[in-house]
Amino acid sequence: MSITIQVTNLQQGYGKNVVLRDINLTVKGGEIVGLIGPSGAGKTTLVSTIMGMLKPQKGTVTVLQQRMPNRKLLGKIGYMAQTDALYNSLTARENLKFFGAMQGLSVAELKKQIPYAAGIVNLNADLDKYVKNFSGGMKRRLSLAIALVSNPELLILDEPTVGIDPELRQQIWHELQHLAKVGKTILLTTHVMADAEQSDQLMMIRNGVAIAQGTPNQLIRNYQVTSVEEVFLKAGRQQDAHTHNG
Repeated sequence: MSITIQVTNLQQGYGKNVVLRDINLTVKGGEIVGLIGPSGAGKTTLVSTIMGMLKPQKGTVTVLQQRMPNRKLLGKIGYMAQTDALYNSLTARENLKFFGAMQGLSVAELKKQIPYAAGIVNLNADLDKYVKNFSGGMKRRLSLAIALVSNPELLILDEPTVGIDPELRQQIWHELQHLAKVGKTILLTTHVMADAEQSDQLMMIRNGVAIAQGTPNQLIRNYQVTSVEEVFLKAGRQQDAHTHNG
């Protein structure tokens, strides 16, 4: 498969404050990659840089063989932010129409894509309800449907399963795996270990540094532990020891 995302020697920050350093990541088409780490570790900064919202301080980021930032590519990226950017005064259907049109979908395409995207997140029965009456979980589901509506080549999901019940979480994962099978690339940030374990490849970020990278099974073997969570804890302790000794 071709490479969808290539991050090389990335350093990123705000002014003198360095948030990420020496980040290298290669994501191929059809892969689900999980970025895991505590809040404030730099996951969202990395996502913003891959999407081209931030220009790299040092290093390079290419997406679909184009150097980022690149405004033209935004239509090919489905993005779900950590905070729901929805219009509360509109219905779910109107939100999907609005964001779909912004991503360049025609009226005919929207007719087909809205029921598909809403179906993945069990929202077809609620499409004509106002978003202001939605629960937090329903808003998360609508945000995911919006990310899916344009059938993008790359899906970037920031904490997609927060506030979603376990049954629907499984359904969403089932769909993400199906999308990956047909060649879509999915990059998600999470601190839910069950999400991390279902990713094809993981990058663990702590204090702005990638402390461990690989498939969940590779990492569990390399660190001689029994779960992804233990890998993260052990890699974190090694980072601390290294920092204190260094």
